[in-house]
Amino acid sequence: MVTLAQVARHAGVSPSTVSYVISGKRSISQDTRLRVERSIAELGYHPHAGARALASNRSHVIALVVPLRTDMFVPVMMEIAIAVTTTARRYAHDVLLLTSEEGPSAIKRIANSGLADAMILMDVELEDERIPLLRQTGTAAALIGLPADPAGLTCVDLDFEATGRLAADHLADLGHREVALIGPAESVYRRHTGFAERTLAGFRQQAGERGLRFLHRPCGDGHEAASGTLSRIFEERPGITGLVVQNEAALPHLLGQLRQSGRAVPEDVSVVAICPDDVALHSAPRLTSVSVPAKEMGQRAVELVMALAAGHPAEELTLLTPALTIRESSGPGPR
Repeated sequence: MVTLAQVARHAGVSPSTVSYVISGKRSISQDTRLRVERSIAELGYHPHAGARALASNRSHVIALVVPLRTDMFVPVMMEIAIAVTTTARRYAHDVLLLTSEEGPSAIKRIANSGLADAMILMDVELEDERIPLLRQTGTAAALIGLPADPAGLTCVDLDFEATGRLAADHLADLGHREVALIGPAESVYRRHTGFAERTLAGFRQQAGERGLRFLHRPCGDGHEAASGTLSRIFEERPGITGLVVQNEAALPHLLGQLRQSGRAVPEDVSVVAICPDDVALHSAPRLTSVSVPAKEMGQRAVELVMALAAGHPAEELTLLTPALTIRESSGPGPR
């Protein structure tokens, strides 16, 4: 069993310095703290949780609040959760995963019980009912997502408005003039979930500026939902030649339905996806896409919330710049 003294020797510091890094009772320089945390991780040191909590009045736990809903693409949420967990270990913290739809009651329970030193919230809505209580409790917290009013909150997210604009620009640059945005299920929009609403806002704005005639349609995840959505789009606008899809689960069904209807990609219809790279690369054809940087968002959220928990200032708003990768699914529009 690894001891505190062994960690101290490995890091080249005194045992008391290791103790202070773990307890947070004294301010330790950033370089020294990181060196000690690396030694803890490399040696696999695990201080006794009960003794550690009593000594430091801290739990060394981060609560990750992820309400798992049927209209969510779970692989992306789990990729973020894994990134949060592995990054938390670098700070000698464990992660408490809360997956129920408790809303504000979960925030209150964590804040009042001392179960966690900090919280990370996911699936953020524009008018998220958890946020007033979060502000009231003063608990160190980071949001993976962006509410309508982020003032005073620490948030990290992909810049989804810029993502929508980028996708619209790509199709316009290729010469497409009639396009559609196929988004997640209607329930996601009813909740006013931030990523969906912001993508739509950015796409709508840029489509207007570029003179694109466009439709927006939500879409469920299954084959029947995808088939119905595409049928309605082409019945209403037969001239559509460009699709932007923000629904990872529906992508294979949508591509299959395009083939079944005799529309070749990209010769007849160009497709731009907003999805993780592995989804784009394993599609046929490989998809032009704006990547969802799930791992980076999880890592950054932990770094921000650990700074807050240590009493240091953290950036209030971190928006990751979207990048579009051109692959086989997008091509020139009609001439």
